Parts: sequence; structure tokens; C-alpha cells
Amino acid sequence: MPPTHTEHDATHLHAHLKGDAQHTHSFEGRSQSILAWALGLTLSFAGIEVIAGFLSNSLALISDAGHMVTDAAALGLALLAQIIARRPPSPRHSFGFGRAEALAAFVNGLAMLCVVGWICYEAALRFSAPQPVKGGMVFVVAFIGLAINVVVAWVLSKDKQSVNTRAALVHVMGDLLGSVAAIIAGAVIYFTGWMQIDPLLSVLVSLLILKSTFGVLRESYHFLMEGVPMHIDYIAVGTDVEQVDGVIAVHDLHVWDMSPGQPALIGHVEIEHLDHWPKVLRAIKKMLLAKHGIDHITLQPETAAMAGLHASDKTH
Repeated sequence: MPPTHTEHDATHLHAHLKGDAQHTHSFEGRSQSILAWALGLTLSFAGIEVIAGFLSNSLALISDAGHMVTDAAALGLALLAQIIARRPPSPRHSFGFGRAEALAAFVNGLAMLCVVGWICYEAALRFSAPQPVKGGMVFVVAFIGLAINVVVAWVLSKDKQSVNTRAALVHVMGDLLGSVAAIIAGAVIYFTGWMQIDPLLSVLVSLLILKSTFGVLRESYHFLMEGVPMHIDYIAVGTDVEQVDGVIAVHDLHVWDMSPGQPALIGHVEIEHLDHWPKVLRAIKKMLLAKHGIDHITLQPETAAMAGLHASDKTH
């Protein structure tokens, strides 16, 4: 079917010409097979560990099973987000769909907080009223779970660019720690009969997971709120632009990530004569790319008289 008039116009409007930024607002280079493999491995064992956790009555194994189930949901969301993020810009979404990754990462982080809260609540109950646990079953199942999680973590570590994949990796690393704790709990209970080790290790693992989870939440929230990229110094950017030959001042400056790892900048630049703008703009673009890694740049030139006129308009 030939493209409609609207689709043709949108393609033209989204085109990047010579001198424009080179990114495409989508993620053709990211492999969905990484998440697909991780999701398949996780789902293949999650059901078994859930059943074994309840049969053995082990909170450590139940927490590990809960992490596995949460991992499967996280990986599913991550895979869906990457599929959405690969879509090109449209007339309704001119920036593309890259923010779907950060949104999924934020949801994954919130889900992990809920899981940690439930584990700590159950652990508190078991400290006061210890329950019998089948240590041998816990040890064997947790050891298999550990092997699965190591493989899944290795698969996810191949994609280091995506914040969403890193969020899913946090789930898996947390589950890996949960498997180690369950193995220790199973061994201690089997050889000593000390039941309190089960909730104790569950709480310790949950506290370790919180640090990584808060990191993912902070990063994804910052991106969704269009904050200045973590690796870019906003003040330094403004100072460096003002030091370019021909630039008098800079105002209305904004720096954010259009999509993960793709910073953008807009602003107004005051210069002496508009005839000097092409040369000044080339110098600014070269400096921003070399010093700050900013490729997508949109700047409006102004003379002192024009800047004063804008300021006057804003006061009325």
C-alpha cells in the first residue's frame, strides 16, 4: 500500500539532513533476542521454584521464587518496551518511543519495592513464630535456581546501553543473591535445625536489593522528568557556549535526553551581528559534540536588541 499524504509529510519532517543530528529516535541496533532468551530461561524455572518454595515452607526459597516471578514480569516488560522503542517517529510521537524503556524500568523498580516489602513482613512474622522448613529440598532447588540466574545475568549483561535492560538485570542479580541465601538457609537448617536463619537471610538479601532498586528508580525517574543527563554538567555547557568566539550571552538553555544515551540541547544565543551566525553555529556544534557529546542541537540567534525585546515582552 503506498504511503498516505500524512505519512509522506511525516517522513519528510523527521528526516535528518546534512549537519543535523545523526540519531533516528529509534533503536534498530538493540537485540531483542537478549531479553527473549533471558525471559525463556526465567519462565522455565519460575513455576518449579514457586511450587518447591511452598512445599518446603521456606521463606528464603519463597522470596527467591517471588524474585523469579518478578524477573519474568520485568523481562516481559523490558522486551515489550524494546519492541515499542524500535518504532520510528510518527505524526503523533515526533520524538519516537524511546521513553518506553525508562517507563518500563520505573515500573519494574516499583514492583521490586513491593516484593521486598512483602518479604520483610513475612520475615518479621517468622522471627516471632518459627516454622518448620525442609532444608534438603530448599538446598537442591535453590542451587538449580542459582545456575539459571547466572546464565540469565550473563545474557542480560551483553546489552549495557539500555537502562531498561539494566533494570531487568537488577531483578536478576537480586534473585541471584536470593538463591545464594536460600542455599545457605537450606544447608544450615538441614545440618543444625536452626529455623531463624531462613527469615534472617531473606531480610539481608532484601536490604541489598533495595540499593540497586533505588538506583534504577532514580535514573528512570530523572529521564522521564527530562532532567539533564547524569554525565553532562549543565553549568559547564552554558559557560562553554558563552566562551565561543562571537557569543555574547546564552539564555533559555535546556539540555535533556531525547532517548537513552542521546542528549539534546536547545537555547537562545546572543551575538553581535546575525551575519556571523553560520560561523558561530558551526563552532558551537563542534565544541558541544567534542566536549559534551551533544549532537542534537537547536539554537536561535539573537542580537542584543532582539534579546531585549523578548525580555520586554515577557514582562507584559
